Amino acid sequence: MAHPGPGLSSPDGSAAPRTSGTQRPEDQRPDGPQPEDQRPSGRWSAGRGSAGRGPGGRGPGRRGPGRRGPAGRWSFGVRRSGARASGARWTGARLGWTAAALLPLAFLGVFFAWPVAAIIGLGLGDGGVWPALVDPRTWGLIGFTLGQAAAATALALLTGLPVAFLLARCRVRGSGVVRAAVMVPFVLPTVVVGLAFRALWPDGGVLPIVLANAFFNVAVVARTVGGLWAKVDRRAEDAARALGASRLRAFTSVVLPALAPAIGSAASVVFLFCATSFGVVLVLGGARYRTLETEIYLRTVELFDLSGAAALSLLQFAAVLAVLLLGGAARRRREKSLALRVESTRRPVGGEWGVVAAAWLVVCALLLPVVGLLVRSLSTGDGWSLAGYRALAGTGERGTLAVSGWQAAVNSVRVATDATLVALLVGVVSAVVLVGLRRHRSWFAEALDTALMLPLGVSAVTVGFGYLITMDALPGDFRTSPLLVPLAQALVVTPLIVRIVLPVLRAVDERLRQAASSLGASPWKVWREVDLPLASRSLVAAAGFGFVVALGEFGATSFLARPDAPTLPVVIARLMARPGELNSQMAYAACALLMVVTTAAVLLIERLRVPAGGEF
Repeated sequence: MAHPGPGLSSPDGSAAPRTSGTQRPEDQRPDGPQPEDQRPSGRWSAGRGSAGRGPGGRGPGRRGPGRRGPAGRWSFGVRRSGARASGARWTGARLGWTAAALLPLAFLGVFFAWPVAAIIGLGLGDGGVWPALVDPRTWGLIGFTLGQAAAATALALLTGLPVAFLLARCRVRGSGVVRAAVMVPFVLPTVVVGLAFRALWPDGGVLPIVLANAFFNVAVVARTVGGLWAKVDRRAEDAARALGASRLRAFTSVVLPALAPAIGSAASVVFLFCATSFGVVLVLGGARYRTLETEIYLRTVELFDLSGAAALSLLQFAAVLAVLLLGGAARRRREKSLALRVESTRRPVGGEWGVVAAAWLVVCALLLPVVGLLVRSLSTGDGWSLAGYRALAGTGERGTLAVSGWQAAVNSVRVATDATLVALLVGVVSAVVLVGLRRHRSWFAEALDTALMLPLGVSAVTVGFGYLITMDALPGDFRTSPLLVPLAQALVVTPLIVRIVLPVLRAVDERLRQAASSLGASPWKVWREVDLPLASRSLVAAAGFGFVVALGEFGATSFLARPDAPTLPVVIARLMARPGELNSQMAYAACALLMVVTTAAVLLIERLRVPAGGEF
């Protein structure tokens, strides 16, 4: 039999004595042979039997359940008991994370799935879905929706890739300005962007709709693609160049395939945002150009055609689910590639300066509508004036508003704060659960991740109308509660917070959590002492990002806000719907205020930015 090797000791702490090839180790121990149920299973026995060594410690020995002798039985027992304990811990952890997922599931179930199912069920009950589906006008709407979304997505990719290159690869002065400048359009309220382009194209049309949707989403392409581009190994491209490939050939054959997952993920998100755009199309398209989103609003609010709205909602929901699944697959491929190389930047060389110049041209083009909006808020028929800003203290021409513009601004801040707090709670819990479940390779994590993204693509009008027909079933008739609008906004903000916080939590070294757990820390204490300090900056950035998105939310809020408690985007839409120079000036002044607040929040987010710490 083998003897313990150097450094091994018996269970009582003394050195294990050497034995001859014929002596049994239990005969050498002071207490003599022991019953099998009292034989040790510590390091001494495991070091002998489980090592699989032959007599004298040399050569292979027999292993497995068929091996005779106490050493073999001891090591087999250690493996079986360890496997049972590990399996129990694994099952308990999965059950714990699944239980923690009840909060986001309950939130999605009550404030998303139930209202959407109610409005669709109400429409299906009328039996009018089939006529709406076979109506040629419906397919015309679908064609225009997909066409303008595809054009805007292509334009966003074309303009976003040079910006992504500048942010990911180049060390030039002003890169921080570029990063903030491309982020401002993404968080501007849709009604503000619509009015900004209306100041440049007073008659609206297809071109300003496509340009406005691309204007919104350049940041998505720049951030998503740039995050991976910064980690693509330069040496493969340099090797291709050394072998005689042109700069373009090296890019198309080496860099572009590596960026394909990020480009696919960004394209799916941009297409989703463009296809479900509401405020931009409503302001710039009017009655001539309508998408599925604006048609759902028209049929629900003005025509009260629930069956037609339900049919369009079903089509939109199916399209959104397909895009989310494709985007999720691309995002998972991108996450597997995030650890390619440490980020590195350098001074541009040669033709790279042309790409940098193109990126700066894109930034200037993004600033043009913003500057135009500011100029329009200060200009009147009689010259330059602050009349629009002063008029915000009143209710508009001929009492257009029920409250003053400044009161609406206060309402917006209060509602956005409440929505941000709710979204932070649900979003952070969701991110923590997704990280925990992913460690156990749970299919439930993939399903929850997809479910959390669904509110981004479903019509906000559908959700808002669903609230009105379902929330009366909750205690106290929730339709009149001041929390209704914050909850609707939180539903939109939560997926964005998850996408910002989740990559940071996934990047935390798992060994830190394991070390804290091995020292006796509870799961809550592990998260508080390990994850929270490392993710604190991204949490603050997510809160600021969520606040500005909630501040400018227009779709569901326009449906749910009470006349005596409107938010600023709702007030802007009401002012633009009424004739009068004063109303128009007030609307542009209110847009300028929202834009200033949004820009300040973006600058704060940039100061707190975690490198590669989010998808937006």
